[in-house]
Amino acid sequence: MITVLRLGHRPARDKRVTTHVALTARVFGADAVLVSTRDPVLERTVRNVVRRFGGSFRILTGVPWRRTLQDWNGPKVHLTMYGLPIEDVLTRIPRENLLIVIGAEKVPREVYDLVDFNVAVGNQPHSEVAALAVFLDRLHGGRSIRAEAAAQVRIRPNPRGKSVNGSGR
Repeated sequence: MITVLRLGHRPARDKRVTTHVALTARVFGADAVLVSTRDPVLERTVRNVVRRFGGSFRILTGVPWRRTLQDWNGPKVHLTMYGLPIEDVLTRIPRENLLIVIGAEKVPREVYDLVDFNVAVGNQPHSEVAALAVFLDRLHGGRSIRAEAAAQVRIRPNPRGKSVNGSGR
């Protein structure tokens, strides 16, 4: 079980980025995303994608991040450009009941102490969506993006256009 915890979500400003966090988590093999700010529109959007494209991915918003970190029963990884290089710590990270923490706003200092690993996917400013994708892809050895769930809508590879089976409506 892999869960992503998104710290700080400003619906008016971050709705697309947080949606991308959830979709990236889903396609790269996470089982759920928790978002610290309540946002029913975000929940509905992600659940609609899961309904149409398949899988059992879950989303929950309005989750108290501090309590989640304190009570989590499993390893906790914070993706930050200030952490240790991913290639130096990836093999030491347990995969069972893993919580991956990513920020939106400035991450509170205490997060760095509440997690087991502060992991850097590069040490230059970049997107939390990119960091999450790289981390999950490396964690799964590239297997997750090849997985295909039973779904109403299926995208078929096509070298020159779009091939979609099913409407999902």
